[in-house]
Amino acid sequence: MKRIFKNIYLQKRFFIVLASLIIGFLFSYIFPDLFGAVKLLFYIFLIIFLVDILLLFASKGYIHGKRMVPEKLSNGDDNDIGILLTNSYLFPTKIRMLDEIPHQFQKRDFSISTNLAKGESKQFTYTLRPVERGVYFFGNLNVFTSSPIEMVARRYTFNNEQEVPVYPSFLQLRKYDLMAFTNRLFEYGLKKIRRIGHTMEFEQIKEYVQGDDIRNINWKATAKKNQVMVNQFQDEKSQPIYSVIDKGRVMKMPFEELSLLDYAINATLVISNIAIKKHDKAGMFAFSNKIENRVVAERRSSQMNLILETLYNLETNFVESDFSRLYIDVKRNISHRSLLLLYTNFETLDALHRQLPYLQAIAKHHLLVVIFFENTELSEFVDTKAETTHQIFEQTIAEKFVYEKKLVVNELRKHGIQTILTKPKDLTVNTINKYLEIKARGLI
Repeated sequence: MKRIFKNIYLQKRFFIVLASLIIGFLFSYIFPDLFGAVKLLFYIFLIIFLVDILLLFASKGYIHGKRMVPEKLSNGDDNDIGILLTNSYLFPTKIRMLDEIPHQFQKRDFSISTNLAKGESKQFTYTLRPVERGVYFFGNLNVFTSSPIEMVARRYTFNNEQEVPVYPSFLQLRKYDLMAFTNRLFEYGLKKIRRIGHTMEFEQIKEYVQGDDIRNINWKATAKKNQVMVNQFQDEKSQPIYSVIDKGRVMKMPFEELSLLDYAINATLVISNIAIKKHDKAGMFAFSNKIENRVVAERRSSQMNLILETLYNLETNFVESDFSRLYIDVKRNISHRSLLLLYTNFETLDALHRQLPYLQAIAKHHLLVVIFFENTELSEFVDTKAETTHQIFEQTIAEKFVYEKKLVVNELRKHGIQTILTKPKDLTVNTINKYLEIKARGLI
């Protein structure tokens, strides 16, 4: 009995009928002839109420529910969460589900309503978009079911408590990986770039066949063999590609709820995978006031899992990043010429000038690409129509900051440093384009 009262919930129809009966009893004081009819309706109401309870609690039927959550969620993407419901009652039921989703999503009124026929099973899907890495906790799945009478509802609680980690965007990785294999990368803004010249990595001397470049004819071998021989070259492979992530306070700024750090992390995961598929060595490390989260550039089979786990544990700290320490570490630990993709952010020209000597020093020995971000909110604000003097003043200041970003690009290029200024949402595509451009031009 205690279990029944604990799981019984009165429905809206119960209160409507009860309120109508109370009004009827009140009117029966004025019109005594109504009392008998209202009293009879009240007894009928009690009988129907008890029948409704018996249908839900005394019959052999039940509702079964199950939540289906992936082993891990992809940060910044829409992740599908499934719910399977089965009705084994001998009558159709009305269902209302309340899922206890993780507190990080701040959804307190999430529910799904539906009808289930006798013996019917239904699967429902809803999406969640996490914007922070870490462990997310799903609570119970609560299902409220009512019979066709709809006086009361019975609550079923399914103990589906689950802890699910949120990893860097592996869905984005799979998307670009698939596009690469199906040659449809252009659909996502990736450019086809013509290869320039040779990579000059010698492979072998072979006999000339139609279609070979006559500029590669090896005249000494031709004279010795008495037939035309050509030098064959192959693309340079196994070049070290490092993603260098600034995790200082400048990377905490959020756009579309995702921090710049997480945009950089998602791009790092994708570009590392593409570099390995292009037969290069992929590695990464992060820095602020010290160098951390290092993964040495390799091509081994476990490299992507190692990078993924390292990125999962990477967090912003709120100190100013030390570029001098970055220069010392790169000089000490990266001996071969490498491509360094530096994800950071410069809001002003003065901020760049403080770090420029260290960037120039790094660029002397490595191919450095500085990647930083447009402030899309400022750009949108500049494009709105100003209606007051105060708004004109604010837009003038905003335009100054937008223009200063372009000055930062010009200053870096003036010193021979490759640069990407990108909207946060376009970071991955623009980084891949730059990598493909560098490979095509044989710069590394």
